[in-house]
Amino acid sequence: MSLVKVLKPDELARIDFRPPRTGWMDTPAEFKPGTWCYSAAPKNLKYLDLPNPREWQPPDADWKLPVNWKEIILGGFKDRLEKYRSFRLFMDICVRCGACADKCHFFIGSGDPKNMPVLRAELLRSIYRRYFTPSGRVLGKLAGARDLTVEVLKEWFYYFYQCTECRRCSVFCPYGIDQAEITMIGRELLNLVGCNINWIIEPAANCFRTGNHLGLQPHGIKDMLDFFADDIEERTGIRVEVPINRKGAEILFVTPSGDLFADPGTFTCMGYLMLFHEIGLDYTLSTYASEGGNFGLFTSHEMMKRLNAKIYAEARRLRVKWILGGECGHMWRVIHQYMDTLNGPADFLEEPVSPITGAKFENARATKMVHIMEFTADLIRHKKLKLEPSRNDHLRVTFHDSCNPSRAMGLFEEPRYVMRNVCNNFYEMPENTIREQTFCCGGGAGLGTDENLEMRMRGGLPRAKAVKHVHEKHGVNRLACICAIDRATLHSLMEYWVPEVGVTGVHEMVANALVMKGEKERTADLRGEPLKGMETSPNA
Repeated sequence: MSLVKVLKPDELARIDFRPPRTGWMDTPAEFKPGTWCYSAAPKNLKYLDLPNPREWQPPDADWKLPVNWKEIILGGFKDRLEKYRSFRLFMDICVRCGACADKCHFFIGSGDPKNMPVLRAELLRSIYRRYFTPSGRVLGKLAGARDLTVEVLKEWFYYFYQCTECRRCSVFCPYGIDQAEITMIGRELLNLVGCNINWIIEPAANCFRTGNHLGLQPHGIKDMLDFFADDIEERTGIRVEVPINRKGAEILFVTPSGDLFADPGTFTCMGYLMLFHEIGLDYTLSTYASEGGNFGLFTSHEMMKRLNAKIYAEARRLRVKWILGGECGHMWRVIHQYMDTLNGPADFLEEPVSPITGAKFENARATKMVHIMEFTADLIRHKKLKLEPSRNDHLRVTFHDSCNPSRAMGLFEEPRYVMRNVCNNFYEMPENTIREQTFCCGGGAGLGTDENLEMRMRGGLPRAKAVKHVHEKHGVNRLACICAIDRATLHSLMEYWVPEVGVTGVHEMVANALVMKGEKERTADLRGEPLKGMETSPNA
């Protein structure tokens, strides 16, 4: 947990929803400890060739902006209004009905009116009206317009980095306004003058330097995969071989680097390796495209394009037929919603067909990239796996619909189908907190760092309350998800709000249930926890 002092849960849960006495335009952002993220280190900005690298922090009075910062911001605003028709539309069509007001997890957890999606968007719209509409130029504040000042810029930074781009608000908007797209543009404009956060820029820089967010070198990746193979052999008696950088394999498998080094993602990665071994999949991993995640989604459209390109460049180099992607969140929003217009279509690859079942993944005809949940659900449906769900009987599981694979991609049923086949005790959270209406983990969009831990715990409160409900009603002790960021941030969230509940990836449970040919008697799960009925076994 963070060194920042965070209130106890019962204190943090006392939320004051009374608005400030001053109007929103006259209430400046207050950078309180635990609610903001550290600025990007100059070395990372230089590595990515991003503007204005310098030493500064958000609470500083002087942000060391360029002399012509206002001209830069307004020029960038104009460019984006002309380039992205949706952005101009979103600036114009909001009627401020308030349908989205109470849908944001950060507003629910903080009570801050500027975390209402409608008001967060007004932070940009007020500048749009002032400089890009006749009424705003003439009537000013009467038309909801205001001047662009340093205080406004600071307000943008504070609140656009309290939005996880989860898009829950867009589900309820009668006009279909996408707040995530507004946040993305807000962050792009801030990036033009070097106002960004290190938890986003450093992973992006690492991705260019080593191919992954964590800065892992090829030998480090190989060593970790070898460790996984050792652990699998200890649990099952079977030695799994892990192919790396193998040219001519049928499939390139890409997963988030967090699965290689961060628990509980490591157990999810072990699950992939066991599954692929058991079905005899002709695949390879890559030490160049060793990252599925795309922090460009939280930086700019251009950065998103640059980071996504490496996956396809490696697919071309290794001469694979198609790409299989692991349990990740933002990788899949980029692939599913942006790939075709930014990088694709990937005509040099083949339309994905499962080599095990013959199923055609027609939804991946353009991107040539299949989600692991679709792949595994298809294997189970065709009875290609021998599963013993009782091996997960020590778990009582609920499922968190990660925002990007669910709302952005529509992966609602596949993970549930898999879980119901690999465990006997599965319980849903309340309907208005899952599927399209799922609550965010509170740490997505690059906010999963520790210096803003209080805000993360506030933002994650709605999700935690839903988990607590099923914990108290059904005895749930494990929260499953299909996103690496969720696996990392939900751990802290559960530790704070519902400490009796742990976090898992779905393919960790698949691996527990998977009966492998020639395996020894399994007495423990991948974590070394004894299986139900094996608590006294000397091998557990």
